[in-house]
Amino acid sequence: MPPPLEDGAKIAVEGLAFGYGSEPIQNNLSFTVATGSIFAIMGGSGCGKSTLLKVLIGLLRPLAGTVHVRGEDYWSVSADRREQIGRRCGVLFQSGALWSSMSIADNVALPLRMFTALTEPEIDRLVQLKLDLVGLTAPGDMMPSDLSGGMRKRVGLARAMALDPDILFLDEPSAGLDPIGARRLDDLILALRDGFGSTVVMVSHELPSLFAICDGGIFLDADTHTAIAIGAPRDLRDRCDDPTVHAFMNREIPKSDSAVDDGGQK
Repeated sequence: MPPPLEDGAKIAVEGLAFGYGSEPIQNNLSFTVATGSIFAIMGGSGCGKSTLLKVLIGLLRPLAGTVHVRGEDYWSVSADRREQIGRRCGVLFQSGALWSSMSIADNVALPLRMFTALTEPEIDRLVQLKLDLVGLTAPGDMMPSDLSGGMRKRVGLARAMALDPDILFLDEPSAGLDPIGARRLDDLILALRDGFGSTVVMVSHELPSLFAICDGGIFLDADTHTAIAIGAPRDLRDRCDDPTVHAFMNREIPKSDSAVDDGGQK
């Protein structure tokens, strides 16, 4: 049986194992993601954080276990039903994953053109609304190459929000941003959660973001190939006795003087 959904869980994972081929990267993962929470997938390099995200968004079938989304066993339903479930989820990939040959407006419009019967004027209005929602002031006819990395991530987030999903999956959303840009993106994620009731699942190793916005999480370990801690990042930092978790959550954050992307336009 999956973890109980009566407690308001949006996602419930039970006994999950995943990997490539028959070799598991992680085994026996069980956790729930509460509705309206911001849930972190944490761990060191190579532990399978992004691969777990692929399982949750339907890009990789698990080797064992179940993933219940809004009470439905995602991997046991038909392919058509999985597609329907997926349309209610938005995904921001680490690089933004924008189509370089399309304008930023066309990137955001793509899910609307693929999955709705809206007219072009209606799509144009929704695209502008989504770009405004993420605080993007750049003209919609600009190309992704004309924007900084932080701005491209905002476009990617606007596209993830195009179909008004109630679950957002974010892969390293603040990676590559300086502290100011990362804080702006953190504030935006909080605003989306608070304003729209979105449930957020994010892969991250950025401690300031984890401590600032996440209220739940799971810590994956590359050596034992399973989760060694579950809880809010702040609680794991202050109370977890596992030496691997303690070292990760209490590591010194390096200070950089380099001109890292601040989320602004080039």
